[in-house]
Amino acid sequence: MEQRDNRLDAARERIDAVDREMARLFRERMDAVKEVAAVKRKTGQPIYDPGREASVVAHHTKELQDEVLAPYYGEFLRQTMALSREYQKRLMRGMRVAFSGVEGAYAAMAAEVLFPEGEMAAMGSFEEAYNAVVHAAADFAILPLENSDAGEVTSVIDLLFEGPLYIERTLDLSVAHVVAGLPGATLDDIRTVTSHPQALRQCSAFIQKAGWKQEVADNTARAAETVLKAGDKSLAAICSRHAAERLGLSVVRADVTNRANNTTRFAVLGAAEPPTPPAEAGSQSVLFFTVKNEAGALGRALNIIGSHGFNLRVLRSRPRKDLLWSYYFYAETEGNLNTAIGRDMLEALRATCDIVKVVGTFAVSEGVAR
Repeated sequence: MEQRDNRLDAARERIDAVDREMARLFRERMDAVKEVAAVKRKTGQPIYDPGREASVVAHHTKELQDEVLAPYYGEFLRQTMALSREYQKRLMRGMRVAFSGVEGAYAAMAAEVLFPEGEMAAMGSFEEAYNAVVHAAADFAILPLENSDAGEVTSVIDLLFEGPLYIERTLDLSVAHVVAGLPGATLDDIRTVTSHPQALRQCSAFIQKAGWKQEVADNTARAAETVLKAGDKSLAAICSRHAAERLGLSVVRADVTNRANNTTRFAVLGAAEPPTPPAEAGSQSVLFFTVKNEAGALGRALNIIGSHGFNLRVLRSRPRKDLLWSYYFYAETEGNLNTAIGRDMLEALRATCDIVKVVGTFAVSEGVAR
């Protein structure tokens, strides 16, 4: 039997101890950065001073007195100062919130409800909005998880599985689509309608009855922009009333969704694991898992979740991009995973699953925003 080398465990314990001390020092450093940001805001000084930063790196790497480690430590300092600059930007500007689309998009409306004082940052795609938070160009991203009629937004689910962000909270937003055309356009003029695939599905009954051709757009607000730029009365957009009015388009027909209670659930995505909701608040959790390719594997995983008292609200499978014909499962449970029984459940799940990833435990969304 191979003997375990205890030096590895001892080295890892030393690293853990150093990391804990670094966390304390990082917070202390950022407290000082906060004071720097307050002075710079008052005096109008720029956040970035390349000359000073180069001098600091040179001075401290020289103090290290280790030719091998010096370049690594220099890079460590540069990365730390880059994070400090991003923190100063956040303090000096307020929350920066990324969303996919342009003003008038439903994601922009959700962002304004969730962060009324925030600085809105329009992005070209779900992935761009997600990565804006990953790379600290934004504090949060607002992305749609699912629609009550058209179902889940699969590209966002994939981003959550593959990336590092957490769900901080969710918002249910009422979605009332309209048909928007050029001023003076009528239903008889329209031959083609453009919108995001989800919006087209949500209005499929009306579109099919009208006999219109369909063209896909990145999002509903950009579809409205396409109609305006085309200058063609035969082209219309499925979008929000707000988007139509912002661009000066006419609402040719209101409320064309398949269901009167059409609702989209948006997620607030952040880089930090969200705090545990208060005990008195209802909680829900989102996790991903994969199971071994053997009979009964999925059943065992589901039994572990249920036997620990967690009710599955949603369970979906998605193909993995890294392994052919392999799948991961997206699960939403009622209850708080940041509890003793929640941790027990996750430990048992990890014993039978290849991957278990929790992306958030947060308070249940209250009501529908309109």
